[in-house]
Amino acid sequence: MASHKEKQRREIEKFIAKMPSLSTTVGKVMEICSRTDASPNELNKVISLDPVLAGQVLKLINSAYYSLINKVTSLTRAITMLGMNTVKNMALSTAIIRTVTGAKKSRALPTTKFWAHSIGTGVSAKLLGEAKGIAVMEREELFLAGLLHDLGKVPFGDDYIEALNIAKFQQLPLYEVELDVMGISHQEVGLMIADKWKLNEVITTCIGTHHEIAKLTEDSGQKVALVALGNMYTNIFDHGYAGDPFPREEDVERLRQAVDLTPDEFCGIGERVIEEIHKAEVFLKL
Repeated sequence: MASHKEKQRREIEKFIAKMPSLSTTVGKVMEICSRTDASPNELNKVISLDPVLAGQVLKLINSAYYSLINKVTSLTRAITMLGMNTVKNMALSTAIIRTVTGAKKSRALPTTKFWAHSIGTGVSAKLLGEAKGIAVMEREELFLAGLLHDLGKVPFGDDYIEALNIAKFQQLPLYEVELDVMGISHQEVGLMIADKWKLNEVITTCIGTHHEIAKLTEDSGQKVALVALGNMYTNIFDHGYAGDPFPREEDVERLRQAVDLTPDEFCGIGERVIEEIHKAEVFLKL
């Protein structure tokens, strides 16, 4: 007879197999935006074929966040004003959130709090990347990686409540408790989803290793370490909730030093985090 852990893994694999793939439009948007020579006009051609996405772009540029005096009705103009990275982020994140939220309502993690934590992580990672002088396109990638880092928690069933409680009351790392209780961690489940959706290498690595502190202190892990720090920052300042206990001080210090951020740089993003969370929430409510 299959053990409880084997059954759990099979359930998760079945759930991921049933999840819809991301639309071809989103794939094309990602592809165009990854090229340095791409133009807003190329993006316009792809997006104009997808009425839902075109509507979202126009809704975003005309939202209260941008408080423009005159309404923008031209899609190309909206893309030019928002910038291709913002449009790419919006296309991918709204598609993923719609797919994920439509697939399952986890009783263990309330959807609103979960995405608030995810947005907070994305925003914090992006601002820490800016403090490190990372290029704009790569900072936007940090935002997406932070937004999606906990994707693997979505398919977990009711057993997850037990794992969350153990992590909380015994102050243990959640991904270790997951392995113990369910035989699989959200990092591994996240990798299965990233593989299904063919997410790029940076985002996939962030999803799959953001809790493995020792790995992240190697040179190759700077972006993942920034996402991990963004995650810790979000937990320290209580933006949303994704079940991780308060981070250990030595872990924060170790990563901060590994990416060479001063304590002031790490703590100095505070006010802008709130501002950027508000901006990101605008495009996730479209």
